Amino acid sequence: MMKRRFILAITLTGTLTTVGNVATRAVAASPGIATYREAQWEELVPKEWDPTKRFRNSKLGMFSDSDPRVLQMMREMRETWDNAPTNSAMDGAAIKLPGYVVPLDETSAGMKEFLLVPYFGACIHTPPPPSNQIIHVRLQAPVRGVRAMDPVWVSGSLHAQRSDSSMGMSSYAMSGVAVE
Repeated sequence: MMKRRFILAITLTGTLTTVGNVATRAVAASPGIATYREAQWEELVPKEWDPTKRFRNSKLGMFSDSDPRVLQMMREMRETWDNAPTNSAMDGAAIKLPGYVVPLDETSAGMKEFLLVPYFGACIHTPPPPSNQIIHVRLQAPVRGVRAMDPVWVSGSLHAQRSDSSMGMSSYAMSGVAVE
């Protein structure tokens, strides 16, 4: 069984190009896609940051879900995750990262803005992950054929920039160069 691979990439010409089983569509104006190194989600988190440290000695199993102490702890955990620190070594990095799409700005012309998240269902079916595991991607031109929770690779320049949306807080922003 042959698999077809669909790639949405940047070109300066803004044309749709098909080469074999690969289709390329312009989404921004920046050459040199091959210069982006593959990154891992773990790289976005500072090695010394432990989001559970503060809550380790809590005996949550002793309380019901509606206990005010549990509800307060959940608020504190959400605040900790929303204020997650970034890895300064990643600020300005030219990377290629896999993830899942959470649409933010979608029109009939296509999607121009979305959150990139590390696992299926993040921000949609479950509470959002820590903000340093969410990237706010902005494209110069909309892309078509990408839907919520589609697995993609995004290439671009990563920047530490906090942004709040209806789907979650992000600690990183990326000017998307390519969406594959």
